Amino acid sequence: MALNKAAHSIVEIDGVRCSVVEEKVSKNRAEFLKKVLAHNGFDVKTAVNGESDQITVGVTDVMFNSVIYVYELRLKTPDGKIVTPAYWLEETKDGIKKGDQDIYWK
Repeated sequence: MALNKAAHSIVEIDGVRCSVVEEKVSKNRAEFLKKVLAHNGFDVKTAVNGESDQITVGVTDVMFNSVIYVYELRLKTPDGKIVTPAYWLEETKDGIKKGDQDIYWK
């Protein structure tokens, strides 16, 4: 689920009901999400959407909502830092967008 959509959807992946994290993502995006979510203890499932090679990423915790988990700072990166919206959206690797390094409150 993108961070600008709060809709919560459930799908079945490999015979297991899953909360959708994101749909129609690339293989690289799916791997990034799997790495972050697995590090935080979630059982991650993926499904390829037909011939387009776009992937649906889900977790078996049907109560999971990425908007809540990211904005309430509940997730950690594999190196132990807090997952920020910028990190989740892969806008940066350290959680600070380019150009924001000089902001005094960061």
